[in-house]
Amino acid sequence: MALARLAAASPYFGVQVVDDQTGRGVPLVELKLQNDVKYFTDSNGWAALNEPSLMGREVFVEVTSDGYEYPDKLVFGRGLLLRLSPGGRATVKIRRKMLAERLYRVTGEGIYRDTVLLGQKAPIRAPLLNGQVLGQDTATTALYQGKLFWIWGDTIGPDFWNFSVSGATSELPGRGGLDPGTGVDLHYFVEGKGRSKGMLRLPRPGLVWIEGLITVKDPAGRERLLATYTRQDGLKPPDECGVALFDDAKAQFESWVQMPCRKSHYSAHPFRHDGYWYLYPWLRVKEDWAAIQDPAQWEERKVQPPPKATRISCVVWNEYRRRWIMLLEKTGVVSYAEATAPEGPYGPAVEILRHEHYNFYNVVAHPYFDQEGGKVIYLEGTYTDSFSDAKQKTPRYNYNQVMYRLRLDDPRLQEAQR
Repeated sequence: MALARLAAASPYFGVQVVDDQTGRGVPLVELKLQNDVKYFTDSNGWAALNEPSLMGREVFVEVTSDGYEYPDKLVFGRGLLLRLSPGGRATVKIRRKMLAERLYRVTGEGIYRDTVLLGQKAPIRAPLLNGQVLGQDTATTALYQGKLFWIWGDTIGPDFWNFSVSGATSELPGRGGLDPGTGVDLHYFVEGKGRSKGMLRLPRPGLVWIEGLITVKDPAGRERLLATYTRQDGLKPPDECGVALFDDAKAQFESWVQMPCRKSHYSAHPFRHDGYWYLYPWLRVKEDWAAIQDPAQWEERKVQPPPKATRISCVVWNEYRRRWIMLLEKTGVVSYAEATAPEGPYGPAVEILRHEHYNFYNVVAHPYFDQEGGKVIYLEGTYTDSFSDAKQKTPRYNYNQVMYRLRLDDPRLQEAQR
């Protein structure tokens, strides 16, 4: 009753765009009016339209979204006619063209902005602003002390930049955490005024980026969290490379071991296999406290090169397929391939999601989110105009992490892997 009264008094006309296969709200759908005013759906698929001059009128709303398509086409374009009214609601079904399903934005401001404006319930505890984060680049994660530990690169705030990486934790699904199909409740490490704090501050100037997170037992038998990192001047080759150790008491990383630098920074999503930590399929080290500190014990491996013009994003083991899964990226496009060994050779690469004229990079799969015995997997990446031919930035979504879901029993995916 209270929500009904709120809706009746609301100046907003609510449009929810849903996936016609799953019925779930679709984020990142553009709704454009004839006067070129644009709205973008939030992580519940809601858009709160506030157009006083058009209320009570029938208007054409063009519906567009990367990887999705509105089924009907009118003389104005793909979209529909809606009669706007304060407090009114409309549901719009959209057809998914790609294999992966877009779920929600993980980071940034206003993740559920329109949901809140329309008086609806948001699934996460901080639906509008968390850690004062407006934008975050590149996620890497690890299981540490029974929780999921998150690290991101450069972070944008309302009145600050954090170039010393940001961090957070979240509870695991089934252990107090949300179903990964619903969202992720992030608990940021913060400092003064509640802003996301620098997690690896170095005395020398430059951008600090953590490449990958690994855990190992120290000589006392305690689980410790380590991070490989680089310090560099923008996209130039790194000036410093090393391994950082997380100080639980201070809740921050400190430089621990210096390592020889490679030619460039390359984001990592490490995985365990046969007693080794693989930073990438081509670089591994024994899961041993002393070995990790010795650059001579980091072993280079020969791997199958990725298909032309693509980049390896991550490799994970999948229980359902009983194979290693590789995700590859190419400016806005993500593909999927399988192999019986992490180094390959990998089978045909199958496109699973696409962004037109926009980038989606440093993609990572989250095996601890797998469902139905690995039949359903989750992956996310950085949605950004950087290194793309985007003509404009998408408000709120730009330079943030977006989560997708993929069913590995999809016949289109199965057929390609035979």
